[in-house]
Amino acid sequence: MDLVSLSSLMLPLIGIPVVVLGFALRFNPLLVVTVAGLVTGLATGMDFGSLLETFGEKFLNSRQLASALLILPVIGLLERAGLRERAQAWVAGIRSATTGRILMLYFVVREISAAMGLLSLGGQAQTVRPLLSPMAEAAASNQHGDLPAPIRERIAAHAAACDNVALFFGEDIFIAFGAVLLMSAFLKENGIQGVEPLSIGMWGIPTALCALVIHLFRLSRLDAAIARDIHAWRAREQGNKAVDVADVTDVTDVVDKAGVSS
Repeated sequence: MDLVSLSSLMLPLIGIPVVVLGFALRFNPLLVVTVAGLVTGLATGMDFGSLLETFGEKFLNSRQLASALLILPVIGLLERAGLRERAQAWVAGIRSATTGRILMLYFVVREISAAMGLLSLGGQAQTVRPLLSPMAEAAASNQHGDLPAPIRERIAAHAAACDNVALFFGEDIFIAFGAVLLMSAFLKENGIQGVEPLSIGMWGIPTALCALVIHLFRLSRLDAAIARDIHAWRAREQGNKAVDVADVTDVTDVVDKAGVSS
């Protein structure tokens, strides 16, 4: 391979040192990536008009990703404006609401919606943290009063698990899901015919139903477990207070006796 052909093969890689240098100098990441793309395009022989057209096309194709990124600051602003507090206040007014019932209802809705392809209907950032976890916590507080930190963390963990498990098993039923299409294509490439996305989705239904039954059973026992843990925590706290009072009484008796003997 001569020097000219080698240089022509290396030119498309010129954007890599641009990115490394830009990040090392702590320039704006968006500016660094844009300049690297422009330099790479010009180095490979693209005219400036075609390069701008390519940039615009790629931006339009990825606009859905950009809109998804906008959800996070919106959720942050809603939380700052009191979204969690409003969710807690609303659930506190429903006497029949319990932590287990709220999580069970969310699990069913989340798995069914994921099976229908509505994967973005819920989520950790946009639903679990600002809405589901505060609502489940408020239901427990409405029944038991102030909750200790371990109980709050346990409720938050169950809320996060509901979303993860329901999404994981529900999305496998949706025939247009990326993993289902990947499995179908992989099997066809390896000579296994007759395995269509519809059949893969149908075989995902029994697993999703098993996950639904098992997780609903676990959640049905959550309220009793929370009540038991809170009772044990309060008994422990009362025992610690009794020990503290006994220690203070012993010290007072010693001081009084010392004063009498003197």
